[in-house]
Amino acid sequence: MSNKANKVLYIGVTNNLTERVKEHKIKLYPNSFSAKYNCDKLIYFEEFTTAILAMKREKTNEEMEKGMEVNLIPRNESLLDRFDMNWNLNNKLYVLENKKEIPAYAGSKNYYAVIMAGGIGSRFWPISTTQFPKQFHDMLGTGQSLLQKTFSRLEQIVPSNNIQILTNKRYLELCLEQLPKITQRQVVLEPTMRNTAPCILLSALKIYKENPDALMLVAPSDHWIEDEVAFKKDVEMCFKSCTEKDILMTLGIKPTFPNTGYGYIESDKTENSEIKPVLQFREKPDYDTAKQFLEEGNFLWNAGIFLWSAASIVKAFQELMPELYAIFLKGMDVYNTSEENKFIKENYSKAENISIDYGILEKAENVFVKKATFDWNDLGTWGALHDKLEKDDHANAIVRATPYFKNAQGNVVFTTSEKLVVIEGISDFIVVDKENVLLIYPKEKEQNIKRLLTEISHTFGENYN
Repeated sequence: MSNKANKVLYIGVTNNLTERVKEHKIKLYPNSFSAKYNCDKLIYFEEFTTAILAMKREKTNEEMEKGMEVNLIPRNESLLDRFDMNWNLNNKLYVLENKKEIPAYAGSKNYYAVIMAGGIGSRFWPISTTQFPKQFHDMLGTGQSLLQKTFSRLEQIVPSNNIQILTNKRYLELCLEQLPKITQRQVVLEPTMRNTAPCILLSALKIYKENPDALMLVAPSDHWIEDEVAFKKDVEMCFKSCTEKDILMTLGIKPTFPNTGYGYIESDKTENSEIKPVLQFREKPDYDTAKQFLEEGNFLWNAGIFLWSAASIVKAFQELMPELYAIFLKGMDVYNTSEENKFIKENYSKAENISIDYGILEKAENVFVKKATFDWNDLGTWGALHDKLEKDDHANAIVRATPYFKNAQGNVVFTTSEKLVVIEGISDFIVVDKENVLLIYPKEKEQNIKRLLTEISHTFGENYN
């Protein structure tokens, strides 16, 4: 190895090289193996966009403006053989171009996943709207929508044809367009919004009918998880426990500060194992209570990620929500057939509007939690997005815009196209520019955006929501 420092090889994998090059302003240098220099460190990423983000963290804004050099490696090249040779590194990103379709996960045929993709995400207005909610947007400028990123993550664990998308009927075409690997049978459409309990029961019954031995993971479509290897390990550990016992599981996030915007999960601190019994679910606390939760040490954030066997969750509904169970049990003969949609249209509105937390998890006595080992962000507000994004030297986070800032700190600036944005003299603001709306709003008031949208609708009608 060379004595020169800071020689790092970044490697990512992509199926859409042309789009990625355009998205990240990359200079492409195909098959450049002629120069022979040494490196100090090799960093390999399964995901191309994760490699991009890691690389950006190591570069200054001036360096990023010049673009990144990418060396294209033919897919049949051996990484180790090439690494044994002398690479021309110098903080360039090398890409394995995947011309072939990535094969579906070849693991357990009993693994299933349900992606919750029916929300509107009104706190991300004006980008997130009723017709085009945030889960279908590339909120982080990575080249993938949040839904696409979630599907890609779950596909590393669950066969792609065992992944269901739960969403509103108006989003069917968006789902099929963004997820070309799925078929229409995998999209479970809610004719009307009834919170999470009814749709999870419907999915569980459909899955149980198809495979009584199925294990289910339920996850939101719009959360960000960067360490996907750790996520996979956590899920597989939970699936193993759900195979061995009649339990309902959730993944909890270790709190990093006393957040008043999340619900909390209290686990049994006397239990030494990684998977602990849940004592109770706690509502969003005030600040002092949240501080107390952190001091106790056995409270985790509720991320809304659930795991169980299809048999266990169906049994829980039968025992704890018998009326809801009775409504959907009537459709067992038609689930996964051409008659399913007719049954759902006629019966779904009869379901109680209630969450899985209230309806099942807070009542059941067999709920367990595992502390997640991966980093997590719910991307629930513009502030949460600001926290996740890379920032300049003045803590400004920028998506797509070309910035020219003076005396501007702590802002999040989001444009739907590459546009010069000039800002002077404002700090801690949300600046969002799209075709028909420009939002300039204090970040400290971001919780009011949902109410603001209601006011806009009353004033201007449905044109902007």
